[in-house]
Amino acid sequence: MDRTERFYKIEMMIRTRGCVSMSAMLQEIEVSHATLKRDLLYLRDRMDAPIVYDYFDRGYRLQADQRDARQANHQLPGVWFSEPEIHALLTMHQLVQGLDDGGVLARHLQPLLGKLHGMLGASEAESEQLMARIKIISATRRPVPSKWFELFGDAMLKRRRVHMRYQSRGRNEMTERDVSPQRLVHYRSTWYLDAWCHQREQLQRFALDAVAHASVLKHKAKEVPLKKVEAALDAGYGIFAGSQPQWATLVFSASAAQWVSREVWHPAQKTRWLDDGGYEMQLPFVNETELVMDVLRHGGQVRVMGPDTLRAAVTEQLRAGLVANGAS
Repeated sequence: MDRTERFYKIEMMIRTRGCVSMSAMLQEIEVSHATLKRDLLYLRDRMDAPIVYDYFDRGYRLQADQRDARQANHQLPGVWFSEPEIHALLTMHQLVQGLDDGGVLARHLQPLLGKLHGMLGASEAESEQLMARIKIISATRRPVPSKWFELFGDAMLKRRRVHMRYQSRGRNEMTERDVSPQRLVHYRSTWYLDAWCHQREQLQRFALDAVAHASVLKHKAKEVPLKKVEAALDAGYGIFAGSQPQWATLVFSASAAQWVSREVWHPAQKTRWLDDGGYEMQLPFVNETELVMDVLRHGGQVRVMGPDTLRAAVTEQLRAGLVANGAS
């Protein structure tokens, strides 16, 4: 019986019997006296369980304070994790800290982090060692101020509109928008907002790091079914929104195929192995900008079979790169 099972067993025995002696618990749980003592201390000190020793009845029970009847109904925490699961959760916490820049998510998850450390029985030094051995690398991360994540998240849950001043990078202009938030999207180390824009009367995707100012309005948000949001914004490749995609056909060399065959570039992609060991991938895109960048990442290991506009865009970027680097 592992430690998690012992905790459940101890809780059930005390709760159902009212008061349980040490000898009775030792007989049923089948551990040493020292181990059981450690479990009881752990439940009381680490998990805040009101377990006390009753000297009159010579056993352990849950403390019931007559001044507060709720104390008698106290329940031990209902969520338990094995050590490998705790390690995985701590890894996820590191990831959240990296995405959130130590902001709202990390702040609200801090109590859980402390509880996880407690469940491991780790000292502060041991916890620091554990966290130091987990490293999350996020290249080209664009941090988002926590205040925007909080504001848009709160407005989305309360179904309120938001007025914002937004820097449109494509046209390099500042615009004023009233939007109805529909969902938050995390993509390539930054956050986006999918929202109904009341000025454009359509669904649009906004980069949260491009928001200059925002305030929640009293007006109710426009409700857009999630399936409609997905249909309008998720059909294309990457972060570029659109509902009428083209299809790209890429053929990777045999040496690149062993890696690319394990990657998911788009949920709707179609793939097949070729007779020469190459790998063909077909996927939808609305705007070629991001797809061109990812194709160029593979250099001479990939051929663009179509459409012609995508092949021309990749060729033009290769020529521009040669000119920029002084090649003839």
